[in-house]
Amino acid sequence: MQGQSQQQAYDRGITIFSPDGRLYQVEYAREAVKRGTASVGVRTPDGVVLAANRQISSPLMERSSVEKIHKADEHVGVASAGHVADARQLVDLARRRAQGEQLRYGQDVGVETLTRSITDHIQEYTQTGGARPFGVALLVGGVEDGQPRLFETDPSGTDYEWQAAAVGGDRDVIQGYLEEEYREDLDIDAGIELAISALNEPEEESVAAEAVDVATITTEDESFSTVAEERLESIVAEIDTEESDE
Repeated sequence: MQGQSQQQAYDRGITIFSPDGRLYQVEYAREAVKRGTASVGVRTPDGVVLAANRQISSPLMERSSVEKIHKADEHVGVASAGHVADARQLVDLARRRAQGEQLRYGQDVGVETLTRSITDHIQEYTQTGGARPFGVALLVGGVEDGQPRLFETDPSGTDYEWQAAAVGGDRDVIQGYLEEEYREDLDIDAGIELAISALNEPEEESVAAEAVDVATITTEDESFSTVAEERLESIVAEIDTEESDE
């Protein structure tokens, strides 16, 4: 009983390390991310693709109200997995940081600099009493000095740079698919197809076009733009045809 009560004490305190060096609340935040629908990021020489599985719980819900991909600045987009409200707070932080860079220096904020600002904020909530960690992981993609960049943020406040990455539910399956299929010479269209195919990988049936959000940030115009549903429908149909041929 004494050991169990000590375990519960470590479990409740965000600022207390367990004897084996773990912060249980941070690990619980990672579990919250795993329970969210997946998001995928793919970096290509022509830009970055962000895709998210936007499942809704009821046919009566307005699809436009379910936001998984956000515009942080003209040249930066963010995809999330986990608690939507936590993601919204971090996206708002990113937007304020980007606007501040424009006001102070008259230039676009760097993608890496912006990601580090987000993770610094996340990390503060892993050592603050009376608070909890952010139960969300983000994929931050954009163009910096003409080069595409893609980063992942973790509830611990750590950031990683990727060529292609997945966060959220079924991450291991989707990441395994990306590792097998990713090529460094992909163009944007091939990157979109790869991202959607990766989201399809854990599913028994193909993900419908209306259940997927996709956005791109290209090196050509360094601008965030969403992919129209009509284009997604044609890509999904093409993927289904290729799979049936196999």
